[in-house]
Amino acid sequence: MQDPAEALILGPALVRELYYRVLTGEQGGSLRAALAQQGHFARVGRAIRLIHHRYAGPLSVAELAVEARMSLASFHRHFRGVTDSTPLQYLKSTRLHQARLLMLRAEMSAAQAAFEVGYESASQFSREFKRFFGRTPVEEVRWIKATYALPAPDTPSPFVSSH
Repeated sequence: MQDPAEALILGPALVRELYYRVLTGEQGGSLRAALAQQGHFARVGRAIRLIHHRYAGPLSVAELAVEARMSLASFHRHFRGVTDSTPLQYLKSTRLHQARLLMLRAEMSAAQAAFEVGYESASQFSREFKRFFGRTPVEEVRWIKATYALPAPDTPSPFVSSH
């Protein structure tokens, strides 16, 4: 998938195969329940959507539990069961991934990206980034650019079906 033409042509079929393998695999039942918006999966899903919409601002676990319509203890247990992480770890991961995208796509500095995704300290961001990705922000962006062919910003995604 490093070649943009290959990604454009083969990407949709590979994504469909991945969906099939995941949905029929060991965790398929759980994923199908989540997709059907059933039970605690749907409730945790509401909290995850809130994280993805408001990751750059202040967001407490209590707010997420209210969004999920669960007690704090129940929310923590079910959130970990669905995501295999705590709500705060998931929020941090989302912020770090979004910052990495900003540095790649918008060519922002690490400090700019850190503030855009809700960090108040660029040095704290850099420490957490290196701990999470294993490289400094500059090293990570350099490595991604050297390793992967990124499509032009206006190129349609091979992973989004037009059907």
